[in-house]
Amino acid sequence: MKIAIVGCGNMGHAYARSFRKYGLLGADELELVIRSEDRRAQLEGLGRISTSVGTTVGACDLVILAVKPQDLQTVAKDLAAVLRDDQVLLSIMAGITIPRLQEVLKHRTVVRAMPNAPAQIGMGITAYATGAELSMLQTVMVEQLLNSTGRAVHLEDESHLDAVTALSGSGPAYFFKIVQSMIDAGMELGLAPHVANALVKQTMLGSYHLMEHADRSPEELIKAVMSKGGTTEAAFKVLANEDLGGVLQRAIGAACARSTELSTS
Repeated sequence: MKIAIVGCGNMGHAYARSFRKYGLLGADELELVIRSEDRRAQLEGLGRISTSVGTTVGACDLVILAVKPQDLQTVAKDLAAVLRDDQVLLSIMAGITIPRLQEVLKHRTVVRAMPNAPAQIGMGITAYATGAELSMLQTVMVEQLLNSTGRAVHLEDESHLDAVTALSGSGPAYFFKIVQSMIDAGMELGLAPHVANALVKQTMLGSYHLMEHADRSPEELIKAVMSKGGTTEAAFKVLANEDLGGVLQRAIGAACARSTELSTS
């Protein structure tokens, strides 16, 4: 199998690393198309590198389109000229729908996926939807490749990718914001920065693993930590008054609405 990755920014680079790390492809089976020579040094050894979409892309079984959404028109003409009917095109561009891709690229076998930042270290989650033209074998191939960067979830309804974009696509940024706020709070209370960093990051890591392995819901785990009249209860009274849960839900809703706007613009 041969794969081309058109656009090798953070996510395109992450796919290339994962495919090579897990032995899915050899360097001669991976075509990497970059826009700027500045990226070449970071990609050396992962695959064959070029600065334009050419016939070698048309010879691949799968083409991953990992450019920014605003750059689609820049590569569309060249890509449409080399794509074969039996190739699968996998797009990870936010907001660009399958019908739009099929129209712009004049190509039917299209998959649209939304990965997230932890895919860069093999710990991501990617939701994907497929065009009706994909065969079961092609769908399985795509899922296996996506699983190399973490986990993959197939969606029957492409429109749900807007919710996915808001929830898991943007989700790491929400998490980082909470972590930073907790670190800042620790320093405000007099802790040294390195101590606050260590306490918060290890607490987040340990809490995730506890939640993953405990046969209890997040709500039940909260109750297990919070004793009546204790420190956690005092903190949660503030969170309830400030409506933290509602703020997060509204923020995710706003991100979803923006994703929908991008998809229909």
